[in-house]
Amino acid sequence: MNIRKITGDKKEYIDLLLLADEQESMIDKYLERGEMFALDDSGVKAECVITKEADGIYELKNIAVMPDCQRKGYGKSLIEFLFSHYTDCNTMFVGTGDCPYALIFYQKCGFTESHRIKNFFTDNYDHPMFEDGKQLVDMVYLKREQNHAEKNPSIDI
Repeated sequence: MNIRKITGDKKEYIDLLLLADEQESMIDKYLERGEMFALDDSGVKAECVITKEADGIYELKNIAVMPDCQRKGYGKSLIEFLFSHYTDCNTMFVGTGDCPYALIFYQKCGFTESHRIKNFFTDNYDHPMFEDGKQLVDMVYLKREQNHAEKNPSIDI
């Protein structure tokens, strides 16, 4: 398994990006300002786009795993890679729909609910969005805070 930064044409991965965010105009709002990483395991299995929002604060804008590769640890591996890659990351946010599958995945990756943006999906998308048969309305933001002492046990607190 290899994770590499994509520095070329990020739109080459649009089909994978659209799995996690099905409206291309919304992807366009963050794609160029974000950094993209692809997880390759005998072919690209997953990707993510992350943006730096402020000092020590990052937002995971898009993470997608090929449908036939889901539930095999690829998404979690990408998230763990991001925390090791961005050593200055104190807090990572991720926004998702209010659906159990996504919320459980992020909770298993160490995220907790932070806040919600009411009517995000109905106000920002040009068509109704559905996941697991449920219409998405509010954006659920989750966060994971990094304890830098855990990464460097020689720090005395």
